[in-house]
Amino acid sequence: MSDASPLLAMQDIAKRFGATQALCNVSLEVRAGECMALIGENGAGKSTLMKVLAGAHAPDSGTILFAGRPFLPDSPHEARQAGVAMIYQELTLAPDLSVVDNVMLGQDRHRFGRLLAGEERKLVRDALTRLGHADLPLDKPVRTLSNALKQVVEIARALVQEARVVVFDEPTSSLTQHDARRLFQIIAGMKQSGIGVIYISHFLEEVRAVADRYTVLRDGSTVGTGRLSDVSEPQIVALMVGRSVEELFPQIPHLPGKTLLEIANLSGRRIPTGIDLTLRRGEILGVSGLVGAGRTEFLRCLAALDPVRSGEVRIAHNRLAATPRARLLAGLGLVSEDRKAEGLAQTQSIEDNLTLSRLQPYARFGMLHLGRRRAAAKHWMQRLQVKAAGPGQTISELSGGNQQKVAIARVLHQEAEVLLLDEPTRGIDVGTKSEIYRLMGELAAEGKAIIFVSSYLPELLAMCDRIAVMSRGRVRDVRPTAAWTEESIMAAAIQAEE
Repeated sequence: MSDASPLLAMQDIAKRFGATQALCNVSLEVRAGECMALIGENGAGKSTLMKVLAGAHAPDSGTILFAGRPFLPDSPHEARQAGVAMIYQELTLAPDLSVVDNVMLGQDRHRFGRLLAGEERKLVRDALTRLGHADLPLDKPVRTLSNALKQVVEIARALVQEARVVVFDEPTSSLTQHDARRLFQIIAGMKQSGIGVIYISHFLEEVRAVADRYTVLRDGSTVGTGRLSDVSEPQIVALMVGRSVEELFPQIPHLPGKTLLEIANLSGRRIPTGIDLTLRRGEILGVSGLVGAGRTEFLRCLAALDPVRSGEVRIAHNRLAATPRARLLAGLGLVSEDRKAEGLAQTQSIEDNLTLSRLQPYARFGMLHLGRRRAAAKHWMQRLQVKAAGPGQTISELSGGNQQKVAIARVLHQEAEVLLLDEPTRGIDVGTKSEIYRLMGELAAEGKAIIFVSSYLPELLAMCDRIAVMSRGRVRDVRPTAAWTEESIMAAAIQAEE
Protein backbone atom coordinates (compact mmCIF):
# COMPACT_ATOMS: atom_id res chain seq x y z
CA MET A 1 0.00 0.00 0.00
CA SER A 2 1.33 3.39 -0.97
CA ASP A 3 2.01 6.11 1.63
CA ALA A 4 1.78 8.82 -1.04
CA SER A 5 -0.92 11.47 -1.22
CA PRO A 6 -4.50 10.14 -1.37
CA LEU A 7 -5.95 8.99 -4.67
CA LEU A 8 -9.33 10.26 -3.44
CA ALA A 9 -9.84 12.94 -0.78
CA MET A 10 -13.34 14.08 0.23
CA GLN A 11 -13.07 17.02 2.63
CA ASP A 12 -15.82 18.61 4.78
CA ILE A 13 -18.68 17.31 2.61
CA ALA A 14 -22.09 18.63 3.66
CA LYS A 15 -25.52 17.75 2.25
CA ARG A 16 -28.98 18.74 3.43
CA PHE A 17 -32.38 17.44 2.26
CA GLY A 18 -34.98 19.89 3.50
CA ALA A 19 -34.82 19.91 7.30
CA THR A 20 -32.58 16.81 7.38
CA GLN A 21 -28.82 17.31 7.60
CA ALA A 22 -27.68 14.09 5.89
CA LEU A 23 -23.96 14.93 5.89
CA CYS A 24 -22.13 17.39 8.12
CA ASN A 25 -18.48 18.10 7.25
CA VAL A 26 -17.66 14.48 6.40
CA SER A 27 -14.11 13.62 5.32
CA LEU A 28 -12.81 10.43 3.69
CA GLU A 29 -9.47 9.54 2.10
CA VAL A 30 -8.48 6.52 -0.02
CA ARG A 31 -4.99 5.79 -1.31
CA ALA A 32 -4.08 3.82 -4.42
CA GLY A 33 -3.78 0.12 -3.59
CA GLU A 34 -5.72 0.50 -0.35
CA CYS A 35 -9.07 -0.79 0.90
CA MET A 36 -10.91 1.70 3.09
CA ALA A 37 -13.83 0.34 5.17
CA LEU A 38 -16.73 2.80 5.42
CA ILE A 39 -18.66 1.82 8.53
CA GLY A 40 -21.82 3.13 10.17
CA GLU A 41 -25.36 2.32 11.17
CA ASN A 42 -28.22 2.54 8.70
CA GLY A 43 -28.97 6.23 8.25
CA ALA A 44 -25.43 7.31 9.24
CA GLY A 45 -24.84 8.90 5.82
CA LYS A 46 -22.78 6.25 4.02
CA SER A 47 -25.10 6.00 1.01
CA THR A 48 -25.46 9.77 0.69
CA LEU A 49 -21.69 10.22 0.77
CA MET A 50 -21.21 7.59 -1.93
CA LYS A 51 -23.94 9.18 -4.05
CA VAL A 52 -22.01 12.45 -3.87
CA LEU A 53 -18.91 10.61 -5.04
CA ALA A 54 -20.87 8.88 -7.81
CA GLY A 55 -22.38 12.13 -9.12
CA ALA A 56 -25.95 11.31 -8.09
CA HIS A 57 -26.02 14.15 -5.51
CA ALA A 58 -24.26 17.50 -5.57
CA PRO A 59 -22.74 18.47 -2.19
CA ASP A 60 -23.86 21.71 -0.56
CA SER A 61 -20.26 22.41 0.46
CA GLY A 62 -16.88 20.75 0.71
CA THR A 63 -14.24 19.68 -1.78
CA ILE A 64 -13.26 16.47 -3.56
CA LEU A 65 -9.83 15.80 -5.02
CA PHE A 66 -9.42 12.82 -7.35
CA ALA A 67 -5.85 12.01 -8.43
CA GLY A 68 -4.85 15.45 -7.15
CA ARG A 69 -7.41 17.37 -9.20
CA PRO A 70 -10.75 18.95 -8.21
CA PHE A 71 -13.58 16.49 -8.82
CA LEU A 72 -17.28 17.32 -8.89
CA PRO A 73 -19.18 15.07 -11.35
CA ASP A 74 -22.47 16.37 -12.69
CA SER A 75 -23.87 12.86 -13.21
CA PRO A 76 -23.12 9.17 -12.55
CA HIS A 77 -22.04 8.86 -16.19
CA GLU A 78 -19.42 11.57 -15.72
CA ALA A 79 -18.19 9.90 -12.50
CA ARG A 80 -17.86 6.55 -14.28
CA GLN A 81 -15.93 8.14 -17.13
CA ALA A 82 -13.58 9.73 -14.60
CA GLY A 83 -12.85 6.34 -13.03
CA VAL A 84 -15.35 5.82 -10.17
CA ALA A 85 -17.24 2.49 -10.20
CA MET A 86 -20.07 1.46 -7.87
CA ILE A 87 -20.86 -2.19 -7.07
CA TYR A 88 -24.23 -1.96 -5.34
CA GLN A 89 -25.82 -4.50 -3.01
CA GLU A 90 -28.66 -4.81 -5.54
CA LEU A 91 -26.75 -5.41 -8.73
CA THR A 92 -27.42 -3.12 -11.70
CA LEU A 93 -27.47 -5.67 -14.50
CA ALA A 94 -29.78 -6.25 -17.48
CA PRO A 95 -30.85 -9.86 -16.76
CA ASP A 96 -31.77 -10.81 -20.34
CA LEU A 97 -28.58 -9.47 -21.90
CA SER A 98 -25.42 -11.56 -22.22
CA VAL A 99 -22.31 -11.29 -20.06
CA VAL A 100 -20.41 -9.34 -22.72
CA ASP A 101 -23.32 -6.97 -23.37
CA ASN A 102 -23.69 -6.22 -19.65
CA VAL A 103 -20.00 -5.54 -19.18
CA MET A 104 -19.85 -3.21 -22.22
CA LEU A 105 -23.17 -1.48 -21.60
CA GLY A 106 -22.59 2.27 -21.87
CA GLN A 107 -18.97 1.85 -22.95
CA ASP A 108 -19.35 0.28 -26.40
CA ARG A 109 -16.36 0.13 -28.74
CA HIS A 110 -17.26 1.29 -32.26
CA ARG A 111 -15.76 2.82 -35.39
CA PHE A 112 -17.60 4.59 -38.22
CA GLY A 113 -20.93 3.55 -36.67
CA ARG A 114 -20.03 -0.14 -36.50
CA LEU A 115 -19.70 -2.11 -33.26
CA LEU A 116 -16.25 -3.64 -32.74
CA ALA A 117 -17.55 -6.93 -31.35
CA GLY A 118 -14.19 -8.70 -31.46
CA GLU A 119 -12.46 -5.96 -29.51
CA GLU A 120 -15.26 -5.92 -26.93
CA ARG A 121 -15.07 -9.69 -26.40
CA LYS A 122 -11.30 -9.49 -25.90
CA LEU A 123 -11.69 -6.70 -23.33
CA VAL A 124 -14.31 -8.68 -21.42
CA ARG A 125 -12.32 -11.92 -21.59
CA ASP A 126 -9.20 -10.14 -20.30
CA ALA A 127 -11.17 -8.62 -17.40
CA LEU A 128 -12.73 -11.99 -16.47
CA THR A 129 -9.30 -13.64 -16.62
CA ARG A 130 -7.97 -11.06 -14.15
CA LEU A 131 -10.89 -12.01 -11.88
CA GLY A 132 -10.17 -15.73 -12.13
CA HIS A 133 -13.19 -16.52 -14.32
CA ALA A 134 -11.66 -16.93 -17.79
CA ASP A 135 -14.08 -19.78 -18.54
CA LEU A 136 -17.29 -17.79 -17.97
CA PRO A 137 -19.32 -17.97 -21.24
CA LEU A 138 -19.56 -14.49 -22.74
CA ASP A 139 -22.89 -15.13 -24.48
CA LYS A 140 -24.65 -16.56 -21.44
CA PRO A 141 -27.66 -14.48 -20.27
CA VAL A 142 -26.86 -12.90 -16.91
CA ARG A 143 -30.16 -14.07 -15.37
CA THR A 144 -28.87 -17.67 -15.52
CA LEU A 145 -25.82 -16.89 -13.36
CA SER A 146 -25.43 -17.31 -9.61
CA ASN A 147 -25.31 -14.20 -7.42
CA ALA A 148 -21.54 -14.58 -7.11
CA LEU A 149 -21.03 -14.69 -10.89
CA LYS A 150 -23.37 -11.74 -11.40
CA GLN A 151 -21.13 -9.80 -9.05
CA VAL A 152 -18.09 -10.86 -11.09
CA VAL A 153 -19.78 -9.39 -14.17
CA GLU A 154 -20.27 -6.07 -12.31
CA ILE A 155 -16.61 -6.03 -11.27
CA ALA A 156 -15.50 -6.88 -14.82
CA ARG A 157 -17.44 -3.82 -15.99
CA ALA A 158 -15.43 -1.68 -13.55
CA LEU A 159 -12.15 -3.13 -14.84
CA VAL A 160 -13.06 -2.52 -18.47
CA GLN A 161 -13.92 1.09 -17.72
CA GLU A 162 -10.46 1.33 -16.06
CA ALA A 163 -11.90 2.44 -12.75
CA ARG A 164 -9.38 3.81 -10.26
CA VAL A 165 -11.77 3.82 -7.28
CA VAL A 166 -14.29 1.00 -6.80
CA VAL A 167 -17.02 1.12 -4.14
CA PHE A 168 -18.47 -2.16 -2.82
CA ASP A 169 -21.79 -1.70 -0.98
CA GLU A 170 -22.66 -4.74 1.21
CA PRO A 171 -21.21 -7.06 -1.46
CA THR A 172 -21.51 -10.34 0.47
CA SER A 173 -25.15 -10.05 1.60
CA SER A 174 -26.27 -12.71 -0.92
CA LEU A 175 -23.05 -14.74 -1.15
CA THR A 176 -21.99 -18.03 0.42
CA GLN A 177 -18.91 -18.04 2.64
CA HIS A 178 -16.92 -19.64 -0.18
CA ASP A 179 -17.99 -16.94 -2.65
CA ALA A 180 -17.25 -14.23 -0.08
CA ARG A 181 -13.70 -15.54 0.36
CA ARG A 182 -13.29 -15.55 -3.43
CA LEU A 183 -14.47 -11.92 -3.52
CA PHE A 184 -11.85 -10.99 -0.93
CA GLN A 185 -9.18 -12.52 -3.18
CA ILE A 186 -10.48 -10.44 -6.10
CA ILE A 187 -10.30 -7.26 -3.99
CA ALA A 188 -6.74 -8.15 -2.97
CA GLY A 189 -5.86 -8.41 -6.67
CA MET A 190 -7.46 -5.06 -7.37
CA LYS A 191 -5.37 -3.47 -4.62
CA GLN A 192 -2.21 -4.94 -6.13
CA SER A 193 -3.20 -3.26 -9.40
CA GLY A 194 -3.24 0.12 -7.65
CA ILE A 195 -7.04 0.46 -7.46
CA GLY A 196 -8.47 2.23 -4.41
CA VAL A 197 -11.36 0.30 -2.84
CA ILE A 198 -14.12 1.60 -0.55
CA TYR A 199 -15.81 -1.31 1.24
CA ILE A 200 -19.16 -0.87 3.02
CA SER A 201 -20.32 -3.70 5.29
CA HIS A 202 -22.08 -4.37 8.59
CA PHE A 203 -19.97 -7.50 9.18
CA LEU A 204 -16.99 -6.30 11.20
CA GLU A 205 -15.06 -9.58 10.94
CA GLU A 206 -15.43 -9.25 7.16
CA VAL A 207 -14.15 -5.68 7.25
CA ARG A 208 -11.10 -6.77 9.20
CA ALA A 209 -10.37 -9.51 6.66
CA VAL A 210 -10.42 -7.22 3.63
CA ALA A 211 -9.69 -3.61 4.65
CA ASP A 212 -6.55 -1.69 5.67
CA ARG A 213 -8.11 1.39 7.25
CA TYR A 214 -11.57 2.46 8.43
CA THR A 215 -13.76 5.54 8.60
CA VAL A 216 -16.84 5.53 10.84
CA LEU A 217 -19.86 7.77 10.23
CA ARG A 218 -22.55 8.51 12.81
CA ASP A 219 -25.51 10.83 12.29
CA GLY A 220 -23.95 12.25 9.12
CA SER A 221 -20.56 13.08 10.66
CA THR A 222 -17.13 11.46 10.66
CA VAL A 223 -16.52 10.18 14.21
CA GLY A 224 -13.41 8.04 13.71
CA THR A 225 -10.77 7.02 11.22
CA GLY A 226 -7.51 5.11 11.33
CA ARG A 227 -5.82 1.76 10.74
CA LEU A 228 -7.89 -1.31 11.54
CA SER A 229 -4.91 -2.92 13.25
CA ASP A 230 -5.05 -0.16 15.88
CA VAL A 231 -8.70 -0.58 16.93
CA SER A 232 -10.84 -3.35 18.44
CA GLU A 233 -14.32 -4.37 17.34
CA PRO A 234 -15.96 -3.06 20.55
CA GLN A 235 -14.28 0.31 19.92
CA ILE A 236 -15.66 0.41 16.36
CA VAL A 237 -19.14 -0.52 17.58
CA ALA A 238 -18.98 2.22 20.24
CA LEU A 239 -18.06 4.75 17.54
CA MET A 240 -20.97 3.57 15.38
CA VAL A 241 -23.71 3.72 18.01
CA GLY A 242 -22.31 6.48 20.24
CA ARG A 243 -22.25 4.23 23.30
CA SER A 244 -20.64 1.05 24.51
CA VAL A 245 -22.42 -2.13 23.40
CA GLU A 246 -21.51 -4.61 26.11
CA GLU A 247 -23.35 -7.48 24.48
CA LEU A 248 -23.79 -7.87 20.75
CA PHE A 249 -25.81 -11.02 21.47
CA PRO A 250 -27.93 -10.21 24.57
CA GLN A 251 -28.79 -13.38 26.48
CA ILE A 252 -32.39 -13.21 27.70
CA PRO A 253 -33.23 -16.22 29.91
CA HIS A 254 -35.97 -18.36 28.38
CA LEU A 255 -37.02 -21.94 29.02
CA PRO A 256 -38.58 -24.06 26.23
CA GLY A 257 -41.89 -25.54 27.30
CA LYS A 258 -44.53 -27.76 25.72
CA THR A 259 -44.54 -28.64 22.03
CA LEU A 260 -46.39 -25.98 20.04
CA LEU A 261 -45.59 -26.68 16.37
CA GLU A 262 -45.45 -30.14 14.79
CA ILE A 263 -44.30 -30.66 11.21
CA ALA A 264 -44.63 -34.12 9.66
CA ASN A 265 -43.34 -35.05 6.17
CA LEU A 266 -43.81 -31.52 4.83
CA SER A 267 -43.03 -31.37 1.10
CA GLY A 268 -43.42 -28.64 -1.48
CA ARG A 269 -43.73 -28.87 -5.26
CA ARG A 270 -39.95 -29.34 -5.58
CA ILE A 271 -38.42 -28.51 -2.20
CA PRO A 272 -38.60 -28.87 0.76
CA THR A 273 -38.84 -32.66 0.94
CA GLY A 274 -40.04 -34.73 3.89
CA ILE A 275 -39.44 -32.19 6.68
CA ASP A 276 -40.06 -33.56 10.19
CA LEU A 277 -39.59 -31.06 13.03
CA THR A 278 -41.10 -30.02 16.33
CA LEU A 279 -40.88 -26.64 18.02
CA ARG A 280 -41.65 -25.85 21.64
CA ARG A 281 -43.01 -22.71 23.25
CA GLY A 282 -40.20 -20.43 24.27
CA GLU A 283 -37.72 -22.08 21.89
CA ILE A 284 -35.52 -20.54 19.18
CA LEU A 285 -34.72 -23.08 16.45
CA GLY A 286 -31.99 -22.00 14.03
CA VAL A 287 -31.92 -23.23 10.44
CA SER A 288 -28.61 -23.25 8.57
CA GLY A 289 -27.48 -24.45 5.16
CA LEU A 290 -25.78 -23.38 1.96
CA VAL A 291 -27.47 -21.07 -0.56
CA GLY A 292 -30.04 -23.20 -2.40
CA ALA A 293 -30.48 -25.64 0.49
CA GLY A 294 -34.21 -24.84 0.65
CA ARG A 295 -34.40 -22.82 3.87
CA THR A 296 -36.60 -20.02 2.45
CA GLU A 297 -38.73 -22.56 0.56
CA PHE A 298 -39.26 -24.43 3.83
CA LEU A 299 -40.60 -21.32 5.58
CA ARG A 300 -42.79 -20.36 2.62
CA CYS A 301 -44.19 -23.89 2.44
CA LEU A 302 -44.79 -23.84 6.19
CA ALA A 303 -46.75 -20.59 5.77
CA ALA A 304 -48.53 -22.13 2.72
CA LEU A 305 -47.31 -19.29 0.49
CA ASP A 306 -45.80 -21.92 -1.81
CA PRO A 307 -47.75 -25.04 -2.90
CA VAL A 308 -47.78 -27.87 -0.34
CA ARG A 309 -47.53 -31.28 -1.98
CA SER A 310 -47.89 -33.37 1.17
CA GLY A 311 -47.46 -33.41 4.91
CA GLU A 312 -49.11 -32.09 8.06
CA VAL A 313 -48.64 -28.94 10.10
CA ARG A 314 -50.16 -28.78 13.59
CA ILE A 315 -50.24 -25.98 16.14
CA ALA A 316 -51.27 -27.03 19.65
CA HIS A 317 -52.21 -30.41 18.13
CA ASN A 318 -54.70 -28.81 15.70
CA ARG A 319 -54.11 -29.72 12.07
CA LEU A 320 -53.95 -26.67 9.77
CA ALA A 321 -55.31 -26.37 6.25
CA ALA A 322 -52.68 -25.63 3.60
CA THR A 323 -53.78 -22.04 2.90
CA PRO A 324 -52.07 -18.79 3.92
CA ARG A 325 -55.23 -17.60 5.67
CA ALA A 326 -55.52 -20.76 7.77
CA ARG A 327 -51.87 -20.64 8.77
CA LEU A 328 -52.04 -16.93 9.63
CA LEU A 329 -55.20 -17.29 11.73
CA ALA A 330 -53.68 -20.25 13.55
CA GLY A 331 -50.75 -18.13 14.68
CA LEU A 332 -47.98 -18.45 12.07
CA GLY A 333 -46.23 -15.19 11.15
CA LEU A 334 -43.58 -14.93 8.43
CA VAL A 335 -40.98 -12.16 8.14
CA SER A 336 -39.67 -12.45 4.57
CA GLU A 337 -35.97 -12.23 3.70
CA ASP A 338 -36.86 -9.75 0.93
CA ARG A 339 -38.49 -6.90 2.82
CA LYS A 340 -38.37 -4.61 -0.24
CA ALA A 341 -40.10 -6.84 -2.79
CA GLU A 342 -42.54 -8.82 -0.66
CA GLY A 343 -42.05 -8.16 3.06
CA LEU A 344 -43.45 -4.62 3.11
CA ALA A 345 -45.54 -2.33 0.92
CA GLN A 346 -42.89 0.32 0.28
CA THR A 347 -45.28 3.06 -0.85
CA GLN A 348 -47.64 2.63 2.12
CA SER A 349 -47.33 4.07 5.61
CA ILE A 350 -45.94 2.39 8.72
CA GLU A 351 -49.43 2.03 10.22
CA ASP A 352 -50.77 0.48 6.99
CA ASN A 353 -47.98 -2.07 6.90
CA LEU A 354 -48.14 -2.81 10.59
CA THR A 355 -51.87 -3.53 10.72
CA LEU A 356 -52.79 -4.92 7.28
CA SER A 357 -52.66 -8.56 8.38
CA ARG A 358 -55.10 -7.91 11.28
CA LEU A 359 -57.61 -5.13 10.77
CA GLN A 360 -60.51 -6.67 12.73
CA PRO A 361 -59.89 -4.73 15.97
CA TYR A 362 -60.36 -1.42 14.11
CA ALA A 363 -63.27 -2.32 11.84
CA ARG A 364 -66.94 -1.63 12.57
CA PHE A 365 -69.80 -1.73 10.08
CA GLY A 366 -67.32 -1.82 7.24
CA MET A 367 -65.45 1.28 8.44
CA LEU A 368 -61.99 1.56 9.96
CA HIS A 369 -61.49 3.42 13.24
CA LEU A 370 -58.32 5.22 12.21
CA GLY A 371 -57.61 6.71 15.64
CA ARG A 372 -57.49 3.31 17.35
CA ARG A 373 -55.38 1.90 14.53
CA ARG A 374 -52.90 4.76 14.81
CA ALA A 375 -52.68 4.29 18.60
CA ALA A 376 -51.89 0.59 18.07
CA ALA A 377 -49.21 1.45 15.52
CA LYS A 378 -47.63 3.91 17.96
CA HIS A 379 -47.61 1.20 20.64
CA TRP A 380 -45.71 -1.26 18.46
CA MET A 381 -43.36 1.42 17.16
CA GLN A 382 -42.48 2.26 20.76
CA ARG A 383 -42.13 -1.42 21.72
CA LEU A 384 -39.66 -2.08 18.89
CA GLN A 385 -38.04 1.38 19.04
CA VAL A 386 -38.83 2.23 15.40
CA LYS A 387 -37.19 5.55 14.54
CA ALA A 388 -39.57 7.51 12.33
CA ALA A 389 -41.42 10.82 12.08
CA GLY A 390 -44.67 9.04 12.98
CA PRO A 391 -47.01 6.18 12.02
CA GLY A 392 -47.98 7.99 8.82
CA GLN A 393 -44.44 8.03 7.40
CA THR A 394 -43.92 6.01 4.22
CA ILE A 395 -41.97 2.76 4.61
CA SER A 396 -39.56 3.60 1.77
CA GLU A 397 -38.34 6.62 3.75
CA LEU A 398 -37.08 4.45 6.64
CA SER A 399 -33.64 2.90 7.04
CA GLY A 400 -33.31 -0.83 6.45
CA GLY A 401 -33.14 -1.59 10.15
CA ASN A 402 -36.32 0.35 10.94
CA GLN A 403 -38.11 -1.30 8.02
CA GLN A 404 -37.17 -4.67 9.48
CA LYS A 405 -38.54 -3.66 12.87
CA VAL A 406 -41.87 -2.77 11.23
CA ALA A 407 -41.95 -6.19 9.51
CA ILE A 408 -41.44 -7.92 12.86
CA ALA A 409 -43.97 -5.63 14.56
CA ARG A 410 -46.55 -6.70 11.96
CA VAL A 411 -46.39 -10.39 12.90
CA LEU A 412 -46.49 -9.49 16.60
CA HIS A 413 -49.53 -7.27 16.00
CA GLN A 414 -51.27 -10.17 14.23
CA GLU A 415 -50.73 -12.15 17.47
CA ALA A 416 -48.53 -14.81 15.91
CA GLU A 417 -47.44 -17.53 18.30
CA VAL A 418 -44.89 -19.02 15.90
CA LEU A 419 -42.51 -16.53 14.24
CA LEU A 420 -40.80 -17.55 11.01
CA LEU A 421 -37.83 -15.19 10.66
CA ASP A 422 -36.00 -15.46 7.33
CA GLU A 423 -32.62 -13.66 7.49
CA PRO A 424 -34.06 -10.95 9.79
CA THR A 425 -30.69 -9.22 10.36
CA ARG A 426 -29.46 -9.13 6.75
CA GLY A 427 -28.32 -5.67 5.63
CA ILE A 428 -28.86 -3.91 8.97
CA ASP A 429 -26.34 -2.31 11.29
CA VAL A 430 -24.74 -3.74 14.40
CA GLY A 431 -26.78 -1.68 16.87
CA THR A 432 -30.10 -2.70 15.28
CA LYS A 433 -28.99 -6.33 15.10
CA SER A 434 -28.40 -6.28 18.84
CA GLU A 435 -31.90 -4.84 19.36
CA ILE A 436 -33.44 -7.61 17.24
CA TYR A 437 -31.49 -10.30 19.10
CA ARG A 438 -32.75 -8.88 22.40
CA LEU A 439 -36.31 -8.82 21.06
CA MET A 440 -36.03 -12.47 19.98
CA GLY A 441 -34.93 -13.44 23.49
CA GLU A 442 -37.76 -11.45 25.06
CA LEU A 443 -40.33 -13.05 22.76
CA ALA A 444 -39.02 -16.52 23.59
CA ALA A 445 -39.27 -15.64 27.29
CA GLU A 446 -42.92 -14.70 26.68
CA GLY A 447 -43.56 -18.17 25.24
CA LYS A 448 -43.35 -17.40 21.52
CA ALA A 449 -41.77 -20.09 19.35
CA ILE A 450 -39.24 -18.92 16.74
CA ILE A 451 -37.72 -20.49 13.63
CA PHE A 452 -34.67 -18.40 12.76
CA VAL A 453 -33.12 -18.85 9.28
CA SER A 454 -29.69 -17.27 8.91
CA SER A 455 -26.52 -17.54 6.83
CA TYR A 456 -24.52 -15.86 9.60
CA LEU A 457 -23.31 -18.70 11.82
CA PRO A 458 -22.18 -16.61 14.84
CA GLU A 459 -25.74 -15.36 15.42
CA LEU A 460 -27.21 -18.85 15.14
CA LEU A 461 -24.71 -20.22 17.67
CA ALA A 462 -25.28 -17.27 20.02
CA MET A 463 -29.09 -17.04 19.91
CA CYS A 464 -30.57 -20.50 19.27
CA ASP A 465 -31.53 -23.39 21.53
CA ARG A 466 -31.23 -25.92 18.69
CA ILE A 467 -29.88 -25.72 15.15
CA ALA A 468 -31.06 -27.70 12.10
CA VAL A 469 -28.86 -28.03 9.03
CA MET A 470 -30.61 -28.24 5.65
CA SER A 471 -29.35 -29.51 2.31
CA ARG A 472 -31.17 -30.08 -0.98
CA GLY A 473 -34.52 -29.41 0.61
CA ARG A 474 -34.11 -31.81 3.53
CA VAL A 475 -33.23 -31.41 7.19
CA ARG A 476 -30.05 -33.45 7.52
CA ASP A 477 -29.29 -32.99 11.22
CA VAL A 478 -30.78 -31.31 14.30
CA ARG A 479 -28.79 -30.87 17.50
CA PRO A 480 -28.74 -28.68 20.61
CA THR A 481 -26.67 -25.59 19.86
CA ALA A 482 -23.98 -26.62 22.36
CA ALA A 483 -23.26 -29.64 20.15
CA TRP A 484 -22.44 -27.48 17.12
CA THR A 485 -19.49 -25.34 16.05
CA GLU A 486 -19.16 -23.17 12.93
CA GLU A 487 -16.89 -25.83 11.45
CA SER A 488 -19.27 -28.73 12.18
CA ILE A 489 -22.26 -26.82 10.75
CA MET A 490 -20.38 -26.12 7.52
CA ALA A 491 -19.05 -29.68 7.39
CA ALA A 492 -22.59 -31.07 7.76
CA ALA A 493 -23.95 -28.75 5.05
CA ILE A 494 -21.12 -29.45 2.59
CA GLN A 495 -21.09 -33.23 3.14
CA ALA A 496 -24.84 -33.37 2.67
CA GLU A 497 -24.52 -31.44 -0.60
CA GLU A 498 -21.80 -33.77 -1.84
